[in-house]
Amino acid sequence: MTLLALTAAASEAAERIGETATDTALVEGAILLGVATLFVLIFRRLGLGAVLGYLIAGALVGPHGLGLVGGGESKLAFAELGIAFLLFLVGLELSPGRLWQMRRAIFGLGMAQVVVTGLVLTGLIHLTLGFSPAASLALGLPLALSSTAQVLPGLKSSGRINSPFGEKAFSILLFQDLAIVPMITIIAVLSRAPADPSAPPGWQMAFFTVWAIVVLVLAGRFVVNPLLRLVGRYGERELFVVVGLLTILASAALMHSLHLSTALGAFIAGVMLADSPYRHEIESDVEPFRLILLGLFFLAVGMVLDVGAVMARPFEVLALALGLVAVKVVVLTLIVKLFGKPWPVALGLGLLLSQGGEFGFLLFAQAADALLIQPEAASLFSAVVTLSMVTTPFLMLFARNLEFAPEVDKADLADPGEAPRGSAIVVGYGRFGQIVSQMLHGVACSVTLIDKKPSQIELSSRFDTKVYFGDGLRVDLLRRAGAEEARLIIFCIDDSSVDAAALKPVVDAFPNAKVLMRVFDRRQLLAIDGSGVDGVIREVFESSIAMGLAALRHLDVDPSEMDDVEATLRHLDETRLQAQIDEGDISAGMDHRFKPGGGREADSVLEKLRRKRQEAKAAREENEAMGLESGS
Repeated sequence: MTLLALTAAASEAAERIGETATDTALVEGAILLGVATLFVLIFRRLGLGAVLGYLIAGALVGPHGLGLVGGGESKLAFAELGIAFLLFLVGLELSPGRLWQMRRAIFGLGMAQVVVTGLVLTGLIHLTLGFSPAASLALGLPLALSSTAQVLPGLKSSGRINSPFGEKAFSILLFQDLAIVPMITIIAVLSRAPADPSAPPGWQMAFFTVWAIVVLVLAGRFVVNPLLRLVGRYGERELFVVVGLLTILASAALMHSLHLSTALGAFIAGVMLADSPYRHEIESDVEPFRLILLGLFFLAVGMVLDVGAVMARPFEVLALALGLVAVKVVVLTLIVKLFGKPWPVALGLGLLLSQGGEFGFLLFAQAADALLIQPEAASLFSAVVTLSMVTTPFLMLFARNLEFAPEVDKADLADPGEAPRGSAIVVGYGRFGQIVSQMLHGVACSVTLIDKKPSQIELSSRFDTKVYFGDGLRVDLLRRAGAEEARLIIFCIDDSSVDAAALKPVVDAFPNAKVLMRVFDRRQLLAIDGSGVDGVIREVFESSIAMGLAALRHLDVDPSEMDDVEATLRHLDETRLQAQIDEGDISAGMDHRFKPGGGREADSVLEKLRRKRQEAKAAREENEAMGLESGS
């Protein structure tokens, strides 16, 4: 066979191999995404979070499960980019001002939690399970971490992410994310694996680290920020995505080439852009990639989980998971209490952060590669972390129901019965209620403020505003607040489920007070029909009219024409709303609105207003003319 024929045969074989690899990747990708979608939907429905759905899906289809997908280790290596993206977004939150404001919580409370919890778990693992000190440390430190992917979404959904309690939790999680790099270094120092001949010595690694950080900071200031300004000038949205991905990947690649942590590189990239005016744009563009890659990371973790090793000793895994949760609750509660926080806050944080964290999977794998623990031990403790995550939704609910979470002393949650009697009671002191109460204060009207969110009460107290705790829809609570003497009861709560059944008892109980209600939309307005309230305001109606008038001004519409359009719109809306109330049908009165091309009813009302305005103008001109004649 000639050389040319051999080359052709080799090329054909390589092409067949490439096609086979492509086909396999496509099939495996479809299987992974399909099963992941199913399990994430199921676990979301059960209130257990997406992370567990990804983990179970990966374990089911992986080589240790049904064997539908292989190569978990290779996928895990690629999916670690999700960790880099996550740390990049964490870095974006670390502007110098916020870092300085939260310094005590981050480097005090956060460091104490990681160090003390890690050492306690290390000692317990060494004493009870018989691991060597080095192996116990490689297991105990990762177990001190909590699940950022589970806790932060929970805090956001409950509206507590910006509360004092939420800030404490975020500070601890932030320090845990920062502690990953030192933990990786500790595992590398303890490693029993043969030294990588290509790896530089320790002093050189330290020099490379400082040098890389300096380079990244300078690149952010003199390259990335000017590039973002240029992109912003052209207004190309996709270029923001490209620049964001380029920043993360280039930073991670630089650190990887120097045998440093890619996660550290991504984190520094985020920090160097934290003060950029384009930070929020980059964050929103990068977030979808972070979610996808982090989901792939959890899938890969599930794939490498040795289900057989776990099933061989299920009671041990369950006992270790419950023990981990119990130890972390006790240790963190005591630490937070020592930092001067009340017991409810301390116990709330202990319950919230008691699970193992997703970074533990990565650190266990590195400990196994460093020959500090056996692969079976890495699988065992990965299962422990996974099972501990299952407890998180229940513990969060338990903490919230017992009102452990809000950082407000019971003395601060004053009962409305303690309030001085006022002329008005405002229920709900959010963005809507704050404006309403300010206008009442403007005419020297005494106001009693009520809200049922402790975080809102705590936040208001920072601005010297006394808000009383309670459910303002309860008649007994309103009576204690002085509703029998009040002239106004104003409901400014953001709750579209409030209907006539909830409001009528209030109206009947306090006939001397005028009851005003903020509603979400016209559907809720129909739902409270018959309650007897004296006034209703749709929360976006007036602001929508204001925006419409601003739009007309920019179109250079005559001011008198704008007045006619506004008056017509209000008349049509009122007429349509009355028709909907009379018929009990949201689709009633469809003709009473502006439509493309005008609309018969709208044109009729608008024409009447124009004619009336013209007649008024003509009458004024006639009166002025007569006045001039009589004056002459």
